[in-house]
Amino acid sequence: MSPTTQTAPGRSPVPLAPTQPLALRINGEIRTLQVAPWTTLLDALREYLDLTGTKKGCDHGQCGACTVLVNGKRINSCLSLAVMQEGEDITTIEGIGTAEQLHPVQQAFIDHDAFQCGYCTPGQICSAVALLKEGRGKTEAEVRDLMSGNLCRCGAYTNILSAVMEVVNAQKA
Repeated sequence: MSPTTQTAPGRSPVPLAPTQPLALRINGEIRTLQVAPWTTLLDALREYLDLTGTKKGCDHGQCGACTVLVNGKRINSCLSLAVMQEGEDITTIEGIGTAEQLHPVQQAFIDHDAFQCGYCTPGQICSAVALLKEGRGKTEAEVRDLMSGNLCRCGAYTNILSAVMEVVNAQKA
């Protein structure tokens, strides 16, 4: 028998959504939770695991605010089911650096004032970190193209580009 919600007298009980156990490796730590099979990775991170650095923007994969890394590659977590990521290595903005040791991209974003409201910043940073790991984006034009899936409604693109290029150029040296 499946669990049901409480109901008013004289009404039929409504069954609760089926859930299943799920173990996700997030920022190097195994986290277990119970989710419905249709739960997105974004909702699992934010609603079940309280990792709210990853933002919900459009919920359609068009803005990049929900960008996280899966096995080092960037994905839109709003378009991926959490159950599809079991056994994968997931990195959120919380796993990129620490307060004591910022990732070079995080430091460059601060140095170049590459954020205004900050809403897109976690996705922008995750995307930039992946771009650098991929060894791509050697020129400003390439970085613009490779970061085009991450939108900034405030228009901080010039500063974002400057921040990413600082780290690109530091890696070249």
